[in-house]
Amino acid sequence: MTRSHEYRNPMGYGEIGPLIRQYAIPSIISGLVGALYNIVDQIFIGQGVGILGNAATNVAFPFTNMALALGLLVGVGASASYSLNLGRNKKDLAGNYIFQGLSLLFLVSLLLMVSTRIFLKPLLIGFGATEKVLPLAYEYMLMINLGMPALMGVAGLTNVIRADGGPKFAMMANLVGAIINTILDPIFIFVFKWGMAGAGLATIIGQYVGFILCLIYLMNLKSVDQKFHLPWPKWSYAKNIFSLGASPLINQMAFMVTQIVLNNVLTYFGGQSIYGAEIPLAAVGVISKVTVIYISFVIGVSGGAQPIIGYNYGAKQYDRVKEAYFKALKPIMICSVITFLIIEIFPKQILMLFGEGSDLYYQFGIKYFRIFCGTIFLDGIQPLTAFFFTGIGKALRGTLISLTRQIIFLVPLIYFFARFFGIEGVLYAGPISDIAAFAVSVVLIYKEILDMEKLKSQLA
Repeated sequence: MTRSHEYRNPMGYGEIGPLIRQYAIPSIISGLVGALYNIVDQIFIGQGVGILGNAATNVAFPFTNMALALGLLVGVGASASYSLNLGRNKKDLAGNYIFQGLSLLFLVSLLLMVSTRIFLKPLLIGFGATEKVLPLAYEYMLMINLGMPALMGVAGLTNVIRADGGPKFAMMANLVGAIINTILDPIFIFVFKWGMAGAGLATIIGQYVGFILCLIYLMNLKSVDQKFHLPWPKWSYAKNIFSLGASPLINQMAFMVTQIVLNNVLTYFGGQSIYGAEIPLAAVGVISKVTVIYISFVIGVSGGAQPIIGYNYGAKQYDRVKEAYFKALKPIMICSVITFLIIEIFPKQILMLFGEGSDLYYQFGIKYFRIFCGTIFLDGIQPLTAFFFTGIGKALRGTLISLTRQIIFLVPLIYFFARFFGIEGVLYAGPISDIAAFAVSVVLIYKEILDMEKLKSQLA
């Protein structure tokens, strides 16, 4: 009997609470470690280069979001297909999705790396770089661009590894890369005096180490017998992967579009205010990196719960699906409230971690924390619900939820409030968008619970 036939996936029978902890904790750590790449760069750049360096990484961040979006498109889509087919006991088909996903990751990442390198300078200007910020952002991105295949690979393959029952390995792949980045950052920036380029180089070295570890894992999968290989991508697999991965793709792209819009609005209307163009750009860059810690926790819990949700939905165990959702929601809501309290009480102290600034810099940063992020305690339910719908194969609803806060509500409100109330008006777009997106998520998950009750009654 083969190893995969002997292995019984605990997602279908284990107690939900311990399963959530088993899968979510490594997923949370993986997400936080991923955020650490940006946080560490931001801290060392802020201390070594100054607030213009912080502004430069803010302008460059949409490139990271773009790579993450495409990595999650393939990785989440492949892992969701893998979990659903394992739940249906179609192991050969499940294995095919893993290696088709790997081939797609290689292809898409190379296309992204080449295209962004060709158009790097105009893209940076389009992302909000001012005359003072552009040289620093360009220097940083020349390095980050070379790491896009590794960044996408780790983002995508860690989802597959978790779905195969290897959440601790996925965590380790992220953790090792982040530790390497943390060690190399101060050496390259302060000892070798390489500045922005040094920060970028430290980041991509860590990313490639993590990527290599992920590839090693695929050589010995737990739940299927297939050997490591790189097949030519087939549309029959790709369309399902892209469909189920559309929700996290759109979620990340929505963050990217929102950041680009916000950067340009901050630059334009900040230039007409007492703050100038660079202060809002730098302050929001720091704050966005800080809130990534919270978002990473939420995504980590959601990503950890998704394979459990997907497996049990495929196996028609609907009570376990609902239980997994609500047990994942509890730590998300607790973290949301804690995050809200921290940013409301200690905004200046957080800003000071990332370098010294003027009084106007702190004034704007504190306002942004307390007003724009003032309803952050509502933000956790939206990503979890989007992951839920992706996990059960309902990509359209997951996509709709991913679009609500960023694209449907926040982007129009940023323009509206900036146009009529200037730079201060931008701050109020955040809480209004949070409330609206929260309401949409609650309505859709409530409807899905009712639908699952009907499906359950049909099985009786």
